[in-house]
Formats: sequence, structure tokens, C-alpha cells
Amino acid sequence: MPVVFYRPPTDGIVVDLFRPPAHTGAPGNRGLEYATGPGSAVRAAAAGVVTFAGQVGSGRHVTVAHADGVRTSYSFLRSVAVRATQTVDAGQVLGTTGTSFHFGARIGEAYVDPAVLLGIGGPARLVPFAAQGAIGRLGSGAPPSRRPTRGLGGPVRR
Repeated sequence: MPVVFYRPPTDGIVVDLFRPPAHTGAPGNRGLEYATGPGSAVRAAAAGVVTFAGQVGSGRHVTVAHADGVRTSYSFLRSVAVRATQTVDAGQVLGTTGTSFHFGARIGEAYVDPAVLLGIGGPARLVPFAAQGAIGRLGSGAPPSRRPTRGLGGPVRR
């Protein structure tokens, strides 16, 4: 699977973080809400193909499919500058913000925290490869750590 590097879609500040719903249809925030000035540029977080560009209800939205299987969504736009089936480069302008802006991400039908894609999420837990000869610690050649961890919180303290 190709490695895709993501960048923030706008220069705004994140004002509401991802909060997955307890179940389908439950309240939550299925992405990141940004504070932006109306008319701010919204850019593709990574290269991909536009799978949707248009209006849903009263809002304008764009969805981009990326080579790693992630689909990013850009919602509540004032304007849309791309069309479905168009290939876009990372950083290419997709449209402009309205009075609010929402950035989401899905793998299959599951919503995922886009902050993790952007490297601004909480602590991450790296899992060593099970394959023989796998390289650990970002290619340093060091063997993967075998220290016990507690969820995403890092090493267990004794």
C-alpha cells in the first residue's frame, strides 16, 4: 500500500476535535472543525481523485479518494473549484470556506480521526512488524521495542 503524507487543508485553527459517536446516528463530531474567515482557501490534504464535488442539502462538499484507501471530505464550503473524477495534487485549492469548515476522513465506511493523518493527534503506539527481518524505529535498524504499553498511553509505569 502506498504511503500518503497529509497536510492541513486550511490555515485555520482547529476548534472542535474528532469525537466518534457511540453508535450509528448518535451525536459526535466525525472530523475536525476549523475556525476560518469566510472565503479562506481549502486545499487537498494529499493528492487524489475527487469522487464528489457539489451540494448536499444547503452545503457544498468535496470528497477526495487517496492512494492509501483514505477518503477525505471538505464540508460547508462557500465555493467549489473542482469537479468529480478530477485528479488533484496535494495542496491544490478545492474551494473556499463558508462560515464554518469541517474536515473529515473515512476508511471504508468508518470515520477516522483526521488529526492522526495530520500528525496532530494524541500519542501514537507503534506496533513492531511480525515479519522476520523487519526494521524497527523508523528505519534505524534497531530491533523493535518489547516494552509493555498501556493502550495509547505509552510505557506501563511500575
